[in-house]
Amino acid sequence: MIRGCSQIKNPSKEPITFYKKLINRGFPTPNSFTLAFVLKACANICAVLEGKQIHTHVVRMGLGFSPFVQTGLVNFYAKCGEIVLAKNMFDEIPERNVVAWSTMISGYARMGLVNEALGLFREMQIAGVLPDEVTMVSVITACAASGALDLGEWVHAFIDKYVIKVDLELSTALVNMYARCGCIERSKKMFDEMPKRDTKAWSSMIVGLAIHGMAEDALEVYSRMLEDNVKPNQVTFIGVLSACAHSGLLNEGWRYWTSMAEFRIEPLMEHYGCMVDLLCRSGHVEDAYEFVQTMHISPNPIIWRTLLMGCKKKVNLDKGEIAAQRLLQLEPLNPENYVLLSNLYAASSQWEKVTSVRKKMKENGMKTNPGCSSIEIDGFVHEFVVSDRSHPEGILIREMLRDMSERVRRTGHDPWTSDVLHDVGDEEKESSLCEHSERLAIAFGLLKTKAPVVVRVVKNLRVCVDCHEVTKIISKIFEREIVVRDRVRFHRFVNGACSCKDYW
Repeated sequence: MIRGCSQIKNPSKEPITFYKKLINRGFPTPNSFTLAFVLKACANICAVLEGKQIHTHVVRMGLGFSPFVQTGLVNFYAKCGEIVLAKNMFDEIPERNVVAWSTMISGYARMGLVNEALGLFREMQIAGVLPDEVTMVSVITACAASGALDLGEWVHAFIDKYVIKVDLELSTALVNMYARCGCIERSKKMFDEMPKRDTKAWSSMIVGLAIHGMAEDALEVYSRMLEDNVKPNQVTFIGVLSACAHSGLLNEGWRYWTSMAEFRIEPLMEHYGCMVDLLCRSGHVEDAYEFVQTMHISPNPIIWRTLLMGCKKKVNLDKGEIAAQRLLQLEPLNPENYVLLSNLYAASSQWEKVTSVRKKMKENGMKTNPGCSSIEIDGFVHEFVVSDRSHPEGILIREMLRDMSERVRRTGHDPWTSDVLHDVGDEEKESSLCEHSERLAIAFGLLKTKAPVVVRVVKNLRVCVDCHEVTKIISKIFEREIVVRDRVRFHRFVNGACSCKDYW
């Protein structure tokens, strides 16, 4: 019963409840299989407290030597985000099988620790354990999360070399990896070569095209999906609606929104978010506000943040303050919310209110998440934060940064200092813009690679207007293709132009 309940489609606490009854009714000591199944159930619903209690039972009953229990503990801690404890349990396993290796690698990938995931994969190879398709999905997922294309291509070659079975899930992971690493043409090729495609595969391709701003292609793939009699799901419509949002296809967005009912798909928060984003990007902030007011579920912080950003762009102070009020009620301790409100006031040149918001942040000890950009060089992912000086090659990076700035300045570029929303002089604002993390990553990329190698950067925040303009200029004067994946989408800069057509 415990095993059966731990394998159902919608996980619940039922296996844990059965285990408690087993213990309370005085049955003989549970064996390693029982404990492994209960640990799996705890992992499925991220029941941290219960899982740790099961761990104490493992120790008391002397069953810590069982490979089933050991792997179960690694899986439990990894899925619950307790990556240090997962690694400790993994290190205690004397003979690690492919399941144990895959479960640790998967945990690192899920946490976004790509270098650790790939490092463990290399250790697995040294140990002589041949990975299976499950392992490779985790490794490919890690590459996708970090935008590490070179590593992703190497892993793909590894799959071919060792004739690892490429099942539907692994094929889909490869489609997703190439898309998220900025190689959308390679992603399309992988997708077209798939002998069989399920809803997840079609949806991955649609989402991939959407984040690259290829709205027409995304919608064409959606039409092919319907022609193939594959039923769309909620993820499919997230891709379709985001494609419309990235290209300002307002009428099409409304049409797809209403068509969800035809497939009996209840809108999730993500779908509402796409529509609010579409309306705000199209300049219809008032309509976006009315749309939020009519939502069938309570708007979450992401919805209010999207609306607040739209109000900042259109300098709609009235609706912006309402959105900020709702946002701060839901997340009173999130510093990003205060920054957005501060930016709204700064865009309206209300510097006293900006100072008041910043003061409140300081009083509450709030610190914002800095801009962070990463770039893969020679199989290792290098990270930079705004104004970063910690890199071992920092001096050379600074020299390249100065060279970039000087050559950009000679083109006549006038920095968009309005993007630096602080009441300081233009010179200080210009200096601040030059320190943005993506510029440091691009400088490092130009320093370490030569044409025709593409400079590929991943950023955790949205690219600012000035960095977008500067990167266009850099792509032309350095004659290099630069691909930047920010929090919203991909930007492909070639010869002074961007694939987003300045709409993002």
